[in-house]
Amino acid sequence: MNVTELARRCNVPPQELYELLPRYGFDIGRRAIKIDDRLAQRFLKQWPRIRREIQRQREKEHEEELREKRRTAVAEGTAKTVAIPAIITVRDFASLLGMTVSEVLQELLRNGILANLNEPIDYATAAIIAEDLGFKPHPKVDTRMEDAIAEAVADETDVPVVSTADGMTRPPVVVVMGHVDHGKTAILDRIRSTHVAAGEAGGITQHIGAYQTQYGDRLVTFIDTPGHEAFTTMRSRGARIADVAILVVAADDGVQPQTREALKIIQAAKVPFVVAVNKMDKPDANLDTVRSELGALGVTPEDWGGKTPFVPVSAKEGTGIETLLEVILLVADIDEARRRVEAGGYATTVTVESHVDKQEGPVATLLVQRGTLRVGDVLADAGAFVGKVRAMTNYNGDAILAATPSMPARILGFKVLPEVGDVVSVAADAKLLTRTKRQKATKRDAAPSPVTMPARAEDEGEEPATILPVMIRADVLGSLEAFASEIEKISTPIARVRVIAKGLGTITENDVKQAAAVSAVIFGFGVRAPDHIETLAREEKVSVVTHKVIYELLKEVRRALEARLPEERIVEELGQLKVLALFRASEHWQILGGRVERGAIIMDPTVQIIRDRDGAEGTLQALQSGREDVREVVESQECGVKVKGIVDTEVGDVLKFIRVTVKKKKLG
Repeated sequence: MNVTELARRCNVPPQELYELLPRYGFDIGRRAIKIDDRLAQRFLKQWPRIRREIQRQREKEHEEELREKRRTAVAEGTAKTVAIPAIITVRDFASLLGMTVSEVLQELLRNGILANLNEPIDYATAAIIAEDLGFKPHPKVDTRMEDAIAEAVADETDVPVVSTADGMTRPPVVVVMGHVDHGKTAILDRIRSTHVAAGEAGGITQHIGAYQTQYGDRLVTFIDTPGHEAFTTMRSRGARIADVAILVVAADDGVQPQTREALKIIQAAKVPFVVAVNKMDKPDANLDTVRSELGALGVTPEDWGGKTPFVPVSAKEGTGIETLLEVILLVADIDEARRRVEAGGYATTVTVESHVDKQEGPVATLLVQRGTLRVGDVLADAGAFVGKVRAMTNYNGDAILAATPSMPARILGFKVLPEVGDVVSVAADAKLLTRTKRQKATKRDAAPSPVTMPARAEDEGEEPATILPVMIRADVLGSLEAFASEIEKISTPIARVRVIAKGLGTITENDVKQAAAVSAVIFGFGVRAPDHIETLAREEKVSVVTHKVIYELLKEVRRALEARLPEERIVEELGQLKVLALFRASEHWQILGGRVERGAIIMDPTVQIIRDRDGAEGTLQALQSGREDVREVVESQECGVKVKGIVDTEVGDVLKFIRVTVKKKKLG
């Protein structure tokens, strides 16, 4: 075959083919006109693989060239400047740079950081990645509300920028944070004179709730965040939209892990805060201990010359609540200018919670940040149409026609469900948003069906011996994220959990069929399986586990993973017997005499025998010493044994006596 013909078949220039052939073991020389037909056929057979390698190499060189251009732009000072906040999610970071999430994730991976699109990264990390991608980063002042409004206006929503100089002073938004069971919701109950905590599963708050209360002639908006460690993301979102934070610490328990974490979130968001020392009615309550422990973390009480107010309270007795409210309003009024907003015009809101209700469909709780949200308004999220306000209720469940700044409202009418933390704005031009939606990929499907998860980068490497595929369902998006995040942490070198699908709403027939196809377990957090679904699950042999408390459900996940771990075979060598005499033999057994050379021989049904010279295996049926049946013969003693399964033993052979124990592995 002519070289030109081979080049034509491969669709490459002949000169390039002359360079490729020797590189892949087909050296025919630079002047050859023809190539052996068999050699040509071998090359054509390997050409698809070679072509892929060439393409990958070219892409790699192109990426390196782009990276070098970006570095040069940074060095020459011509790179685009980006303002990066102290904490930002990967998705928001990609949007800020105008790049795809996958490009940012790849760059993070090159720097040894394995993250997902909702993972928060700090400024230092983001700045390094931004520089590598050809941008010139600088810190962004965290002005919480102004940043959220600016981001919303930057989207193609046509929301007009209105000066806030002549606007109203909106009610302060207060976030309540702290360790689990330290009394955050109980304090809110006292403030609101309700009993929300009694309705929470296990006595812990597992969703973000937004409420308003009136103190004197002033309104205050409270955001109650979960304290369990699984809800880090939900807590940090709560802090971002707040004007004042309350750090709740139990006087009898002191500073705990989630207390430290909440403090870090508050400090990172630069939110002024008040420490509420709860449970002062307890006999072992110690205010000074709490002051000392927080003082060690850099929080100095006002009584000790610091700037942080400490208010002792008892949610159970109701003492100190009035003082706490007065201090909150005092702290909020210090920076009153930040709460000056325009009450009229199109509303800008932030998503506090969202879920799919089986009767009402997609529902979200929005906190109005500026403007007025009205029934009939068209809603946009990141420039895409997401729905229209069909109905709106306040925190008490009463129907309302409008929501003003700092007011939480439960909204019906979403076509695409926003995620917790998303900025949702009102746009005047619905047609523009409809066209924008066609041009952009739909953010999320509001339907309750689970969405199959993409394979993670680590999945492409070596897999652990045991994988537990799981499908998860939750009642609200915040809980779904928290549960999925915690499940990912349940892994060891020998086993891990893989989330193959997740979604909102009740467990469906399709879920069961999908789980049956891959031997997956279905976990429901705050949702249940209808009776006919449970019947179908039993028929399909699919395990369905539901619970309302996250740490109980996580225990069930660990149990399910441990149940799939292989059994561990533990071999214990008891002793060795050297055969000195052969007494009797049959087709299935032998009676031998010998001396215990090492260890001991025990008469036990779990004992197995291995012949040293060929590995033949048998069992011990009888053990005698001095013509008497015995239970044990120790080292240096002679004995007679009846061995089943080994029939051709010779004098001089060595028999090893072992005990094999089988037990289930644990995750540890």
